[in-house]
Amino acid sequence: MVDTSTVWEPHTVVTDELIDPTPVAALASIFDDGLPTPLPGDELPPLWHWVALPRWAESSQLSVDGHPFRGSFLPPIELPRRMFAGGSVEFRAPLHVGDTTRRESRVESVTEKDGRSGKLVLVTVATTLHGSDGEPAVIEHQNLIYRDSAAPSDARDRPSPDAASAFVPSGAPFVARDDGGWDLRTDPTLLMRFSAATANTHRIHYDWPYATGVEGYPGLVVHGPLMSLALAETHRLSGDSRAISSLSHRNSAPLFCGQDAWLRSEDSDGGRTVSLIGPRGLDAGPHTSIDLQFAD
Repeated sequence: MVDTSTVWEPHTVVTDELIDPTPVAALASIFDDGLPTPLPGDELPPLWHWVALPRWAESSQLSVDGHPFRGSFLPPIELPRRMFAGGSVEFRAPLHVGDTTRRESRVESVTEKDGRSGKLVLVTVATTLHGSDGEPAVIEHQNLIYRDSAAPSDARDRPSPDAASAFVPSGAPFVARDDGGWDLRTDPTLLMRFSAATANTHRIHYDWPYATGVEGYPGLVVHGPLMSLALAETHRLSGDSRAISSLSHRNSAPLFCGQDAWLRSEDSDGGRTVSLIGPRGLDAGPHTSIDLQFAD
Protein backbone atom coordinates (compact mmCIF):
# COMPACT_ATOMS: atom_id res chain seq x y z
CA MET A 1 0.00 0.00 0.00
CA VAL A 2 2.82 2.40 0.88
CA ASP A 3 5.59 2.19 -1.72
CA THR A 4 8.57 1.05 0.37
CA SER A 5 10.93 1.28 -2.61
CA THR A 6 10.79 5.08 -2.35
CA VAL A 7 12.66 6.83 0.43
CA TRP A 8 10.22 9.20 2.12
CA GLU A 9 10.33 10.98 5.45
CA PRO A 10 7.74 13.36 6.88
CA HIS A 11 8.92 16.95 6.90
CA THR A 12 7.51 20.32 7.88
CA VAL A 13 6.67 22.78 5.12
CA VAL A 14 6.68 26.44 6.25
CA THR A 15 5.32 29.16 3.98
CA ASP A 16 4.16 32.76 4.37
CA GLU A 17 0.89 33.17 2.47
CA LEU A 18 -1.64 35.87 1.69
CA ILE A 19 -5.18 35.31 2.95
CA ASP A 20 -6.33 36.07 -0.56
CA PRO A 21 -9.48 38.19 -0.99
CA THR A 22 -10.09 36.81 -4.51
CA PRO A 23 -10.98 33.18 -3.64
CA VAL A 24 -12.79 34.45 -0.53
CA ALA A 25 -15.03 36.52 -2.81
CA ALA A 26 -15.35 33.50 -5.11
CA LEU A 27 -16.70 31.32 -2.28
CA ALA A 28 -19.17 34.03 -1.27
CA SER A 29 -20.42 34.06 -4.88
CA ILE A 30 -20.60 30.26 -4.95
CA PHE A 31 -22.66 30.13 -1.75
CA ASP A 32 -24.83 33.06 -2.90
CA ASP A 33 -26.62 32.93 0.45
CA GLY A 34 -27.31 36.63 1.01
CA LEU A 35 -24.56 37.16 3.57
CA PRO A 36 -21.98 39.94 3.07
CA THR A 37 -18.77 39.02 1.26
CA PRO A 38 -15.81 39.12 3.70
CA LEU A 39 -13.61 42.03 2.57
CA PRO A 40 -9.98 42.90 3.37
CA GLY A 41 -9.76 43.57 7.10
CA ASP A 42 -12.82 41.42 7.92
CA GLU A 43 -12.55 38.25 9.97
CA LEU A 44 -12.26 35.08 7.92
CA PRO A 45 -15.29 32.83 8.62
CA PRO A 46 -14.60 29.36 10.10
CA LEU A 47 -13.04 26.91 7.60
CA TRP A 48 -12.76 29.54 4.89
CA HIS A 49 -8.97 29.20 5.10
CA TRP A 50 -9.46 26.15 2.87
CA VAL A 51 -10.40 28.62 0.13
CA ALA A 52 -8.33 31.66 1.14
CA LEU A 53 -5.01 29.77 0.98
CA PRO A 54 -5.12 27.81 -2.29
CA ARG A 55 -2.06 25.88 -3.43
CA TRP A 56 -1.71 25.40 -7.18
CA ALA A 57 0.67 22.63 -8.22
CA GLU A 58 2.62 22.93 -11.46
CA SER A 59 0.92 21.13 -14.36
CA SER A 60 3.92 18.82 -14.77
CA GLN A 61 3.47 17.63 -11.17
CA LEU A 62 -0.10 16.30 -11.59
CA SER A 63 -0.79 12.58 -11.46
CA VAL A 64 -3.49 10.69 -13.39
CA ASP A 65 -6.13 11.48 -10.75
CA GLY A 66 -5.42 15.22 -10.97
CA HIS A 67 -3.66 15.43 -7.60
CA PRO A 68 0.07 16.17 -7.34
CA PHE A 69 2.31 13.12 -7.42
CA ARG A 70 2.74 11.49 -4.02
CA GLY A 71 6.10 11.02 -2.43
CA SER A 72 7.02 14.63 -1.77
CA PHE A 73 4.92 16.16 1.02
CA LEU A 74 2.44 13.27 1.13
CA PRO A 75 3.73 9.68 1.37
CA PRO A 76 4.03 7.49 -1.77
CA ILE A 77 0.81 5.53 -1.27
CA GLU A 78 -0.08 3.23 -4.17
CA LEU A 79 -3.83 2.98 -3.48
CA PRO A 80 -5.63 5.08 -6.11
CA ARG A 81 -8.69 6.47 -4.34
CA ARG A 82 -8.14 9.50 -2.14
CA MET A 83 -10.92 10.75 0.14
CA PHE A 84 -11.26 13.68 2.51
CA ALA A 85 -12.32 11.89 5.70
CA GLY A 86 -12.64 14.78 8.16
CA GLY A 87 -10.63 16.23 10.98
CA SER A 88 -10.63 18.83 13.72
CA VAL A 89 -9.89 22.55 13.91
CA GLU A 90 -9.17 24.79 16.89
CA PHE A 91 -9.72 28.53 16.44
CA ARG A 92 -7.55 30.39 18.96
CA ALA A 93 -7.67 33.81 17.30
CA PRO A 94 -9.29 35.24 14.17
CA LEU A 95 -7.55 35.51 10.84
CA HIS A 96 -8.32 38.49 8.64
CA VAL A 97 -8.82 38.72 4.90
CA GLY A 98 -5.83 40.40 3.24
CA ASP A 99 -3.35 39.57 6.01
CA THR A 100 -0.34 37.30 5.64
CA THR A 101 -0.22 34.11 7.68
CA ARG A 102 2.62 31.70 8.32
CA ARG A 103 1.49 28.15 7.53
CA GLU A 104 3.32 25.16 9.00
CA SER A 105 2.20 21.76 7.70
CA ARG A 106 3.46 18.26 8.43
CA VAL A 107 2.29 14.69 7.91
CA GLU A 108 1.68 13.62 11.48
CA SER A 109 0.92 9.93 10.96
CA VAL A 110 0.50 7.23 8.30
CA THR A 111 -1.53 4.19 9.38
CA GLU A 112 -2.33 1.09 7.31
CA LYS A 113 -5.62 -0.63 8.13
CA ASP A 114 -7.98 -3.37 6.99
CA GLY A 115 -11.41 -1.82 6.39
CA ARG A 116 -14.76 -3.36 5.49
CA SER A 117 -14.02 -2.71 1.82
CA GLY A 118 -10.37 -3.83 1.89
CA LYS A 119 -6.98 -2.30 2.56
CA LEU A 120 -6.75 1.40 3.32
CA VAL A 121 -4.24 3.95 4.52
CA LEU A 122 -5.13 6.81 6.87
CA VAL A 123 -2.92 9.90 6.64
CA THR A 124 -3.20 12.71 9.19
CA VAL A 125 -1.85 16.14 8.25
CA ALA A 126 -1.29 18.75 10.98
CA THR A 127 -1.36 22.43 10.03
CA THR A 128 -0.88 25.57 12.10
CA LEU A 129 -1.78 29.04 10.81
CA HIS A 130 -0.24 31.98 12.65
CA GLY A 131 -1.86 35.35 13.21
CA SER A 132 -0.29 38.74 12.55
CA ASP A 133 1.22 38.62 16.06
CA GLY A 134 3.06 35.41 15.21
CA GLU A 135 1.00 33.29 17.62
CA PRO A 136 -0.95 30.20 16.51
CA ALA A 137 -4.43 31.26 15.39
CA VAL A 138 -5.76 28.07 13.76
CA ILE A 139 -4.60 24.55 14.59
CA GLU A 140 -5.93 21.85 12.30
CA HIS A 141 -5.68 18.08 11.92
CA GLN A 142 -6.97 16.75 8.60
CA ASN A 143 -7.56 13.08 7.82
CA LEU A 144 -7.14 11.62 4.33
CA ILE A 145 -8.05 8.04 3.41
CA TYR A 146 -6.58 6.10 0.50
CA ARG A 147 -8.20 2.89 -0.74
CA ASP A 148 -8.61 0.72 -3.83
CA SER A 149 -10.90 1.78 -6.66
CA ALA A 150 -14.32 0.15 -6.84
CA ALA A 151 -15.39 -1.79 -9.90
CA PRO A 152 -17.04 0.61 -12.37
CA SER A 153 -20.78 0.60 -11.73
CA ASP A 154 -23.06 -0.83 -14.37
CA ALA A 155 -24.12 1.88 -16.82
CA ARG A 156 -27.74 0.91 -16.22
CA ASP A 157 -27.37 1.79 -12.53
CA ARG A 158 -26.02 5.31 -12.90
CA PRO A 159 -27.47 8.44 -14.45
CA SER A 160 -26.34 9.35 -17.94
CA PRO A 161 -24.15 12.46 -18.35
CA ASP A 162 -27.14 14.42 -19.63
CA ALA A 163 -29.53 13.38 -16.84
CA ALA A 164 -31.59 16.46 -15.99
CA SER A 165 -31.48 15.80 -12.24
CA ALA A 166 -27.69 16.02 -12.14
CA PHE A 167 -26.85 18.53 -14.84
CA VAL A 168 -29.49 21.27 -14.97
CA PRO A 169 -28.15 24.38 -13.16
CA SER A 170 -29.72 24.41 -9.71
CA GLY A 171 -29.13 28.05 -8.74
CA ALA A 172 -28.07 29.07 -5.25
CA PRO A 173 -27.07 25.95 -3.27
CA PHE A 174 -28.80 26.90 0.03
CA VAL A 175 -32.61 26.78 0.07
CA ALA A 176 -34.40 27.44 3.37
CA ARG A 177 -36.79 24.73 4.62
CA ASP A 178 -39.94 25.16 6.67
CA ASP A 179 -38.39 23.10 9.50
CA GLY A 180 -35.51 25.55 9.94
CA GLY A 181 -32.99 23.48 8.00
CA TRP A 182 -31.58 23.97 4.55
CA ASP A 183 -31.74 22.01 1.32
CA LEU A 184 -28.34 21.76 -0.37
CA ARG A 185 -28.50 21.72 -4.16
CA THR A 186 -25.51 20.75 -6.30
CA ASP A 187 -24.78 20.80 -10.01
CA PRO A 188 -21.61 20.53 -12.15
CA THR A 189 -21.10 24.30 -12.27
CA LEU A 190 -21.06 24.44 -8.46
CA LEU A 191 -18.48 21.64 -8.33
CA MET A 192 -16.35 23.21 -11.06
CA ARG A 193 -16.38 26.64 -9.39
CA PHE A 194 -15.50 25.18 -5.98
CA SER A 195 -12.66 23.14 -7.52
CA ALA A 196 -11.28 26.33 -9.08
CA ALA A 197 -11.64 28.40 -5.89
CA THR A 198 -9.80 25.79 -3.82
CA ALA A 199 -7.19 24.74 -6.44
CA ASN A 200 -8.61 21.22 -6.25
CA THR A 201 -7.73 19.34 -9.44
CA HIS A 202 -9.08 15.94 -8.37
CA ARG A 203 -10.85 14.61 -11.46
CA ILE A 204 -13.71 12.90 -9.58
CA HIS A 205 -15.33 16.34 -9.17
CA TYR A 206 -15.46 17.40 -12.83
CA ASP A 207 -14.45 14.53 -15.15
CA TRP A 208 -17.45 12.19 -15.61
CA PRO A 209 -15.66 9.44 -17.60
CA TYR A 210 -12.81 9.33 -15.08
CA ALA A 211 -15.07 9.39 -12.00
CA THR A 212 -17.32 6.59 -13.29
CA GLY A 213 -14.99 4.56 -15.48
CA VAL A 214 -11.72 4.67 -13.52
CA GLU A 215 -12.60 5.20 -9.84
CA GLY A 216 -15.96 3.44 -10.09
CA TYR A 217 -18.26 6.14 -8.74
CA PRO A 218 -21.83 6.40 -10.04
CA GLY A 219 -21.38 10.09 -10.90
CA LEU A 220 -19.45 13.26 -10.09
CA VAL A 221 -18.50 13.41 -6.41
CA VAL A 222 -19.37 16.43 -4.26
CA HIS A 223 -16.21 17.66 -2.50
CA GLY A 224 -15.86 16.68 1.15
CA PRO A 225 -14.60 20.19 2.03
CA LEU A 226 -17.59 21.71 0.23
CA MET A 227 -19.99 19.68 2.37
CA SER A 228 -18.15 20.59 5.59
CA LEU A 229 -18.03 24.27 4.64
CA ALA A 230 -21.76 24.21 3.87
CA LEU A 231 -22.46 22.76 7.32
CA ALA A 232 -20.31 25.43 8.99
CA GLU A 233 -22.02 28.16 6.93
CA THR A 234 -25.36 27.33 8.58
CA HIS A 235 -23.97 28.92 11.77
CA ARG A 236 -23.57 32.24 9.97
CA LEU A 237 -26.94 31.81 8.29
CA SER A 238 -28.60 31.27 11.68
CA GLY A 239 -27.54 34.74 12.83
CA ASP A 240 -25.91 33.27 15.95
CA SER A 241 -23.25 35.75 17.08
CA ARG A 242 -21.30 33.27 19.21
CA ALA A 243 -17.73 32.63 18.05
CA ILE A 244 -16.78 29.04 17.19
CA SER A 245 -13.85 27.96 19.36
CA SER A 246 -13.37 24.50 17.81
CA LEU A 247 -15.04 22.00 15.54
CA SER A 248 -14.70 18.44 14.37
CA HIS A 249 -16.03 17.12 11.08
CA ARG A 250 -16.43 13.65 9.62
CA ASN A 251 -17.31 12.49 6.13
CA SER A 252 -19.00 9.10 6.30
CA ALA A 253 -20.31 8.59 2.76
CA PRO A 254 -19.96 10.34 -0.60
CA LEU A 255 -22.66 12.58 -2.03
CA PHE A 256 -23.06 12.67 -5.79
CA CYS A 257 -23.83 15.65 -7.95
CA GLY A 258 -27.56 16.40 -8.17
CA GLN A 259 -28.60 14.11 -5.31
CA ASP A 260 -31.13 15.39 -2.80
CA ALA A 261 -29.50 16.60 0.41
CA TRP A 262 -30.54 18.66 3.40
CA LEU A 263 -28.81 20.18 6.41
CA ARG A 264 -30.23 19.77 9.91
CA SER A 265 -29.02 21.23 13.22
CA GLU A 266 -29.28 19.93 16.77
CA ASP A 267 -28.16 22.03 19.75
CA SER A 268 -26.37 20.48 22.71
CA ASP A 269 -24.77 21.82 25.88
CA GLY A 270 -22.33 24.43 24.69
CA GLY A 271 -22.40 23.34 21.08
CA ARG A 272 -24.28 22.31 18.00
CA THR A 273 -24.20 19.36 15.58
CA VAL A 274 -25.07 19.95 11.93
CA SER A 275 -25.57 16.95 9.64
CA LEU A 276 -25.91 16.55 5.90
CA ILE A 277 -28.65 14.01 5.16
CA GLY A 278 -28.64 12.45 1.72
CA PRO A 279 -31.34 10.99 -0.54
CA ARG A 280 -31.82 7.87 1.61
CA GLY A 281 -32.99 9.94 4.59
CA LEU A 282 -32.30 9.91 8.30
CA ASP A 283 -32.29 6.14 8.66
CA ALA A 284 -29.18 5.90 6.48
CA GLY A 285 -27.29 8.35 8.71
CA PRO A 286 -25.48 11.52 7.69
CA HIS A 287 -23.12 11.73 4.73
CA THR A 288 -21.10 14.22 6.71
CA SER A 289 -21.47 15.98 10.05
CA ILE A 290 -19.81 18.75 11.98
CA ASP A 291 -19.73 19.37 15.74
CA LEU A 292 -19.35 23.02 16.73
CA GLN A 293 -18.14 24.25 20.11
CA PHE A 294 -18.57 27.90 21.07
CA ALA A 295 -16.37 30.26 23.04
CA ASP A 296 -17.59 31.12 26.54
